[in-house]
Amino acid sequence: MEIIIQNCNNIDSGNIQLSLNELNIKYAINGTGKSTISKAIISSINDKTTGAKDIQKLKPFKHLNSADNNPSITGIDNINSVKIFDEEYTSKYLFLPDDLLQGSFDIFIRDAEYENGMNEINELIKIIQDMFVQDIDIDGLINDFNELSNSFGKPVKNGIHGSSNISKAFKGGNKITNIPKDVEDYKEYIQSDNNIKWIKWIIDGKIYLDTSDNCPYCITNISKKKDKILKVSNIYEPKVIEYINKIVSVFSRLNKYFSENTKNIVDSFINSVDGYTDEQVRFLLEIKEQIDNMNKKFCDAKYLSFKSMKDVEKVIEYLRNQRIDTTYYSHLQSDETKQKADIVNKSIDQILEKAGILQGKINIQKKHIEKVIKENKEEINNFLRNAGYNYHVDLIEDDKKQYSLKLIHNDIDDSLKDVKNHLSFGERNAFSIVLFMYDALKEKPDLIILDDPISSFDKNKKYAIIDMLFRKEKSFKGKTVLMLTHDFEPIIDMVYHHRDRFKIPKAYFLENNHGVLSEKPVLRENIVTFIDICDLNVLRNVNEVTKLVYLRRKYEILDEKGVAYNLISNLLHKREKPVIVENETERDMTEEEIGLATSEVITKIPEFDYENILLNIKNDEYLLDLYHQTTCNYEKLHIYRVLFDDKVDQIESSIINKFINQAFHIENEYIYQLNPIEYQLVPQYVIDECDSQISELSKQCGIEELV
Repeated sequence: MEIIIQNCNNIDSGNIQLSLNELNIKYAINGTGKSTISKAIISSINDKTTGAKDIQKLKPFKHLNSADNNPSITGIDNINSVKIFDEEYTSKYLFLPDDLLQGSFDIFIRDAEYENGMNEINELIKIIQDMFVQDIDIDGLINDFNELSNSFGKPVKNGIHGSSNISKAFKGGNKITNIPKDVEDYKEYIQSDNNIKWIKWIIDGKIYLDTSDNCPYCITNISKKKDKILKVSNIYEPKVIEYINKIVSVFSRLNKYFSENTKNIVDSFINSVDGYTDEQVRFLLEIKEQIDNMNKKFCDAKYLSFKSMKDVEKVIEYLRNQRIDTTYYSHLQSDETKQKADIVNKSIDQILEKAGILQGKINIQKKHIEKVIKENKEEINNFLRNAGYNYHVDLIEDDKKQYSLKLIHNDIDDSLKDVKNHLSFGERNAFSIVLFMYDALKEKPDLIILDDPISSFDKNKKYAIIDMLFRKEKSFKGKTVLMLTHDFEPIIDMVYHHRDRFKIPKAYFLENNHGVLSEKPVLRENIVTFIDICDLNVLRNVNEVTKLVYLRRKYEILDEKGVAYNLISNLLHKREKPVIVENETERDMTEEEIGLATSEVITKIPEFDYENILLNIKNDEYLLDLYHQTTCNYEKLHIYRVLFDDKVDQIESSIINKFINQAFHIENEYIYQLNPIEYQLVPQYVIDECDSQISELSKQCGIEELV
């Protein structure tokens, strides 16, 4: 499919191909617009699904004040979802405090087989979930049990914790039921449903009592009542009233579940004038213990699931133990309690009839989980071992029966807590791209984008990652993947060296020429060694200066810096008399050395003549003419360097000149590469700078610029 991009950042227009269900590698030098391509695709898809206009953020600066030239991308109508690996993904989803990858359980364990197994188990125990839906009173009972139990606070030996809600509410007696005589006039307010708000209102109003002897609300004289008003705020605290209200309410709701004797004693407790006694405390703790035990029975039934039963040796025994025998709950002897217990027991009895089948399904599910955990962690650990990382991972279950992916150093037994600070930059990147792969495979987007995923790695780690991503059974093999990279090595590995191991990707070289983005296929025959590039280009019908540069580069790469190499170097540096450096001392080349060197160079470049070529390269007009005739950016740099070799002082920007001369020695990067005569490996902005300086040189030398 053809994708057309227009007016997005530094891309005015561009066409790229995307093959479905294949790896598409777009190789380009930095500054071409690789990230812009991914942003344009993602923005367009998000805009399509959300109605936003994110793609407008890519509008080039030169068009910001224009209503026209808006960003657009076409040709991706069949792509409705995309997942991208970039820096934002790493920071957002990876290396969390309690998990290497957000949602690792869903990614590594929850597959279709897991879901089917869970559905079968849930169907067998569905009756108990249905029971809780139909009888909402049991949920209310559980909530009330929890609230009452929590009001006792932290457990202490033979007592109630002083900071507990019960202690704060009743240690001095129930002052809502038993109102002190000094404030009896306020009984209706203290015992009203809004007593907490009223008491807060009284307390907040204390600051106005010194302002006047009149009530701030009704302007009645209260000079003789101020002490009484202050007593209300001294006796009652809003929080204590809140605790009393809540605990009395929960006891009231639970009243129907208590035995008669317990009801009477509880009633005496919550209405106590002077606070509770040691005997009452012991009695209350007995109630709490029975409530907690029965509550656990209700909760175990409510949350009966695979998780609660997977570690049980015999399901039938576990289910029998979940039945509630009210005989053993002396404080909860009532018809209401028995009725709720019978409902739960009936549901459990019905599940017990299918306990054998349930046991079998649970065992199958456990084996499946063990299998996928083993497979997934082995795959990741094999990668870590092959890439030379001294770590391994494990999917570990915590106390809450939740699985998370943990990173463990091979020298210790425990998992790392602060993964980000333990891993180097390269290690984080390696983990990131591999974990992203599992996440993307789980999510199954229409398109997967890898934005420069492996450029920072050394050779063996690059191959280990490529092998993990595109060769294994569980990998991106057969998925629609767009990999944007300035790293040529994956193309060398997959298109040239290991065609038998990988499905050969669709590889392209991207070029951006003043905003016009184009691409050119990279096939196996386009990948050659730099020595072959030098040999091929020396044989081309091209000017002698370019031929000599290629030949000199070949000598350099082979480390054959003999007399021929030295003679060519002298010529390109415009020396009348060739010199040679020996033991850090410079001397003139002998006639014999010049002769031997000339004979060797002539075998490669028959038209070679030192004096004639020297006359040409010392002629600025001649070199300017060659520069403008040359269409290959890399060869333009050859001529630029020769032209300015003796004009360092005339170059305005020494920094850009150093950049031009040192940053694009492409032959030093890979043994195998693309022929620069066929692919523009030097970016246009560098040539633009060269053009600018050449134009300035032409003016300085009084030479009319050739175009």
